[in-house]
Amino acid sequence: MQAAINGNLAVRAVADTGSMPWGASPSGTVWRKRVHLVGPPEAGQVTSLVRYEANSEFPAHDHPDGEEILVLDGVFSDEHGDWPAGTYLLNPEGFRHAPFSRPGCLLLVKLRQYAGADREHVVVETSKREWQSGATAGIRSKPLYSQPGYRDAVELQRWDAGTRTGPVTYAGGVEFFVIDGEFADECGSYAAGTWLRLPRGATHEPASVSGCKLYVKTGGLQYLEGADGSEALSSA
Repeated sequence: MQAAINGNLAVRAVADTGSMPWGASPSGTVWRKRVHLVGPPEAGQVTSLVRYEANSEFPAHDHPDGEEILVLDGVFSDEHGDWPAGTYLLNPEGFRHAPFSRPGCLLLVKLRQYAGADREHVVVETSKREWQSGATAGIRSKPLYSQPGYRDAVELQRWDAGTRTGPVTYAGGVEFFVIDGEFADECGSYAAGTWLRLPRGATHEPASVSGCKLYVKTGGLQYLEGADGSEALSSA
Protein backbone atom coordinates (compact mmCIF):
# COMPACT_ATOMS: atom_id res chain seq x y z
CA MET A 1 0.00 0.00 0.00
CA GLN A 2 1.28 3.48 -0.86
CA ALA A 3 2.08 5.72 2.09
CA ALA A 4 -0.64 8.22 2.97
CA ILE A 5 -0.38 11.71 1.49
CA ASN A 6 -1.45 14.49 3.87
CA GLY A 7 -3.41 11.88 5.79
CA ASN A 8 -3.20 13.56 9.21
CA LEU A 9 -6.38 15.63 9.40
CA ALA A 10 -5.33 17.29 12.66
CA VAL A 11 -2.63 19.43 11.04
CA ARG A 12 -2.49 22.12 8.39
CA ALA A 13 -1.63 20.79 4.91
CA VAL A 14 -0.52 22.67 1.78
CA ALA A 15 0.34 21.38 -1.70
CA ASP A 16 1.46 23.55 -4.62
CA THR A 17 0.43 21.40 -7.58
CA GLY A 18 2.32 23.72 -9.95
CA SER A 19 5.60 22.34 -8.57
CA MET A 20 4.49 18.68 -8.52
CA PRO A 21 5.15 16.12 -11.30
CA TRP A 22 2.29 14.34 -13.02
CA GLY A 23 1.85 10.69 -12.05
CA ALA A 24 0.39 8.09 -14.40
CA SER A 25 -2.98 6.43 -13.81
CA PRO A 26 -3.85 2.87 -14.92
CA SER A 27 -5.35 4.23 -18.16
CA GLY A 28 -2.01 5.51 -19.43
CA THR A 29 -3.54 8.70 -20.87
CA VAL A 30 -4.91 10.20 -17.64
CA TRP A 31 -2.45 11.87 -15.27
CA ARG A 32 -2.73 12.84 -11.60
CA LYS A 33 -1.23 15.05 -8.92
CA ARG A 34 -2.44 13.69 -5.59
CA VAL A 35 -2.62 16.10 -2.66
CA HIS A 36 -4.48 13.76 -0.26
CA LEU A 37 -4.53 9.96 -0.16
CA VAL A 38 -5.57 7.52 2.55
CA GLY A 39 -5.94 3.82 1.71
CA PRO A 40 -5.04 1.73 -1.34
CA PRO A 41 -3.55 3.72 -4.26
CA GLU A 42 -6.41 2.87 -6.65
CA ALA A 43 -9.25 2.39 -4.16
CA GLY A 44 -8.59 4.89 -1.39
CA GLN A 45 -9.86 8.26 -0.30
CA VAL A 46 -8.15 10.80 -2.54
CA THR A 47 -8.07 14.41 -3.67
CA SER A 48 -6.26 15.02 -6.95
CA LEU A 49 -5.66 17.36 -9.82
CA VAL A 50 -6.39 15.17 -12.86
CA ARG A 51 -5.45 15.75 -16.51
CA TYR A 52 -7.04 13.84 -19.39
CA GLU A 53 -5.12 13.83 -22.66
CA ALA A 54 -7.18 14.29 -25.83
CA ASN A 55 -9.21 11.15 -26.63
CA SER A 56 -8.61 9.66 -23.18
CA GLU A 57 -11.07 7.29 -21.56
CA PHE A 58 -11.63 5.09 -18.51
CA PRO A 59 -13.64 1.86 -18.48
CA ALA A 60 -17.02 1.92 -16.71
CA HIS A 61 -16.71 1.91 -12.91
CA ASP A 62 -18.66 2.57 -9.71
CA HIS A 63 -17.97 5.23 -7.10
CA PRO A 64 -18.24 3.89 -3.53
CA ASP A 65 -18.61 6.83 -1.11
CA GLY A 66 -19.18 9.20 -4.02
CA GLU A 67 -17.14 11.38 -6.35
CA GLU A 68 -16.81 15.16 -6.75
CA ILE A 69 -15.47 16.86 -9.89
CA LEU A 70 -14.83 20.49 -10.78
CA VAL A 71 -13.92 20.92 -14.46
CA LEU A 72 -11.13 23.52 -14.57
CA ASP A 73 -10.34 23.42 -18.29
CA GLY A 74 -11.43 21.58 -21.45
CA VAL A 75 -14.45 19.27 -21.64
CA PHE A 76 -15.03 16.22 -19.44
CA SER A 77 -17.58 13.67 -20.66
CA ASP A 78 -19.33 10.45 -19.80
CA GLU A 79 -22.42 8.67 -21.12
CA HIS A 80 -24.55 11.14 -19.15
CA GLY A 81 -23.32 14.27 -20.92
CA ASP A 82 -20.50 16.64 -21.89
CA TRP A 83 -19.31 18.90 -19.10
CA PRO A 84 -17.33 22.04 -20.09
CA ALA A 85 -14.96 24.10 -17.95
CA GLY A 86 -16.77 25.49 -14.92
CA THR A 87 -19.03 22.46 -14.44
CA TYR A 88 -19.38 21.05 -10.92
CA LEU A 89 -20.46 17.41 -10.48
CA LEU A 90 -21.27 15.42 -7.37
CA ASN A 91 -21.82 11.76 -8.19
CA PRO A 92 -23.19 9.96 -5.11
CA GLU A 93 -22.93 6.35 -3.95
CA GLY A 94 -24.30 3.96 -6.56
CA PHE A 95 -23.33 6.20 -9.49
CA ARG A 96 -21.65 4.40 -12.38
CA HIS A 97 -20.08 5.89 -15.51
CA ALA A 98 -17.41 5.51 -18.19
CA PRO A 99 -15.62 8.89 -18.31
CA PHE A 100 -13.68 10.23 -21.29
CA SER A 101 -12.53 13.47 -22.89
CA ARG A 102 -12.33 14.20 -26.60
CA PRO A 103 -10.37 17.52 -26.45
CA GLY A 104 -8.69 16.79 -23.09
CA CYS A 105 -9.48 18.40 -19.76
CA LEU A 106 -8.18 19.40 -16.34
CA LEU A 107 -10.17 18.46 -13.23
CA LEU A 108 -10.17 18.80 -9.46
CA VAL A 109 -11.39 15.39 -8.22
CA LYS A 110 -12.33 14.05 -4.78
CA LEU A 111 -13.08 10.32 -4.37
CA ARG A 112 -14.66 8.42 -1.45
CA GLN A 113 -15.47 11.59 0.49
CA TYR A 114 -19.26 11.77 0.09
CA ALA A 115 -20.61 8.71 1.87
CA GLY A 116 -24.35 8.56 2.40
CA ALA A 117 -26.94 6.68 0.35
CA ASP A 118 -29.26 9.69 0.14
CA ARG A 119 -26.71 12.16 -1.21
CA GLU A 120 -28.10 14.08 -4.17
CA HIS A 121 -26.67 13.89 -7.68
CA VAL A 122 -25.59 17.45 -8.49
CA VAL A 123 -24.69 19.11 -11.80
CA VAL A 124 -23.99 22.86 -11.80
CA GLU A 125 -22.82 24.85 -14.81
CA THR A 126 -21.19 27.58 -12.76
CA SER A 127 -20.79 29.92 -15.75
CA LYS A 128 -24.60 30.26 -15.80
CA ARG A 129 -24.88 31.04 -12.07
CA GLU A 130 -24.61 34.62 -10.78
CA TRP A 131 -22.13 35.65 -8.11
CA GLN A 132 -23.85 36.37 -4.79
CA SER A 133 -22.74 39.04 -2.34
CA GLY A 134 -22.34 37.89 1.24
CA ALA A 135 -21.61 39.22 4.70
CA THR A 136 -17.96 40.03 3.93
CA ALA A 137 -17.23 42.98 1.65
CA GLY A 138 -15.15 42.00 -1.36
CA ILE A 139 -16.15 38.32 -1.36
CA ARG A 140 -18.86 36.90 -3.63
CA SER A 141 -19.89 33.27 -3.91
CA LYS A 142 -21.60 30.64 -6.04
CA PRO A 143 -23.02 27.84 -3.84
CA LEU A 144 -22.43 24.41 -5.38
CA TYR A 145 -23.50 21.84 -2.81
CA SER A 146 -25.18 21.62 0.59
CA GLN A 147 -27.84 19.19 1.76
CA PRO A 148 -29.97 18.81 4.89
CA GLY A 149 -28.59 16.09 7.14
CA TYR A 150 -24.97 16.71 6.10
CA ARG A 151 -22.58 19.34 7.38
CA ASP A 152 -20.29 19.70 4.38
CA ALA A 153 -20.82 22.53 1.91
CA VAL A 154 -19.04 23.54 -1.29
CA GLU A 155 -18.92 26.88 -3.08
CA LEU A 156 -16.84 28.99 -5.42
CA GLN A 157 -15.62 32.32 -4.07
CA ARG A 158 -14.42 35.41 -5.92
CA TRP A 159 -12.23 37.76 -3.84
CA ASP A 160 -11.69 41.34 -4.97
CA ALA A 161 -8.16 42.73 -4.89
CA GLY A 162 -7.24 44.00 -1.44
CA THR A 163 -9.82 41.91 0.45
CA ARG A 164 -8.98 41.05 4.06
CA THR A 165 -11.38 39.34 6.46
CA GLY A 166 -9.68 39.39 9.85
CA PRO A 167 -9.64 36.14 11.87
CA VAL A 168 -11.91 33.33 10.59
CA THR A 169 -12.51 30.06 12.50
CA TYR A 170 -13.66 26.84 10.80
CA ALA A 171 -15.40 24.56 13.30
CA GLY A 172 -15.54 21.69 10.82
CA GLY A 173 -12.28 22.42 9.01
CA VAL A 174 -11.89 23.81 5.49
CA GLU A 175 -10.29 23.02 2.15
CA PHE A 176 -9.31 25.61 -0.46
CA PHE A 177 -8.14 25.18 -4.04
CA VAL A 178 -6.88 28.34 -5.74
CA ILE A 179 -8.34 28.38 -9.26
CA ASP A 180 -6.79 31.69 -10.28
CA GLY A 181 -5.13 34.71 -8.71
CA GLU A 182 -3.36 34.57 -5.37
CA PHE A 183 -4.73 33.76 -1.92
CA ALA A 184 -2.85 34.37 1.34
CA ASP A 185 -2.93 34.18 5.11
CA GLU A 186 -0.47 34.78 7.94
CA CYS A 187 1.42 31.60 7.00
CA GLY A 188 2.11 32.44 3.36
CA SER A 189 0.82 33.12 -0.14
CA TYR A 190 -0.84 30.52 -2.36
CA ALA A 191 -0.69 30.77 -6.15
CA ALA A 192 -3.15 29.29 -8.62
CA GLY A 193 -3.07 25.49 -8.36
CA THR A 194 -2.44 25.44 -4.60
CA TRP A 195 -4.51 23.20 -2.31
CA LEU A 196 -4.77 24.16 1.37
CA ARG A 197 -6.51 22.28 4.21
CA LEU A 198 -7.02 23.52 7.76
CA PRO A 199 -8.10 21.17 10.57
CA ARG A 200 -11.28 21.36 12.62
CA GLY A 201 -11.31 24.42 14.87
CA ALA A 202 -8.52 26.18 12.97
CA THR A 203 -8.35 29.96 12.76
CA HIS A 204 -6.49 32.06 10.19
CA GLU A 205 -6.59 35.55 8.66
CA PRO A 206 -7.14 35.16 4.89
CA ALA A 207 -6.55 37.91 2.36
CA SER A 208 -5.97 38.49 -1.34
CA VAL A 209 -3.80 41.35 -2.54
CA SER A 210 -4.43 40.84 -6.28
CA GLY A 211 -7.82 39.07 -6.12
CA CYS A 212 -8.52 35.37 -6.59
CA LYS A 213 -11.06 32.67 -7.38
CA LEU A 214 -11.34 29.75 -4.96
CA TYR A 215 -12.99 26.36 -4.53
CA VAL A 216 -13.98 26.21 -0.84
CA LYS A 217 -15.28 23.18 1.05
CA THR A 218 -16.26 23.54 4.71
CA GLY A 219 -17.36 20.94 7.26
CA GLY A 220 -16.06 17.97 5.30
CA LEU A 221 -13.28 16.61 7.47
CA GLN A 222 -15.58 14.57 9.70
CA TYR A 223 -16.61 12.53 6.66
CA LEU A 224 -12.97 11.69 6.02
CA GLU A 225 -12.61 10.44 9.60
CA GLY A 226 -15.70 8.20 9.80
CA ALA A 227 -16.83 5.17 7.86
CA ASP A 228 -19.90 6.95 6.52
CA GLY A 229 -21.60 10.31 6.78
CA SER A 230 -24.37 9.30 9.17
CA GLU A 231 -21.97 7.78 11.70
CA ALA A 232 -19.69 10.81 11.61
CA LEU A 233 -22.66 13.17 11.89
CA SER A 234 -24.09 11.43 14.94
CA SER A 235 -20.74 11.22 16.71
CA ALA A 236 -19.58 14.77 15.96
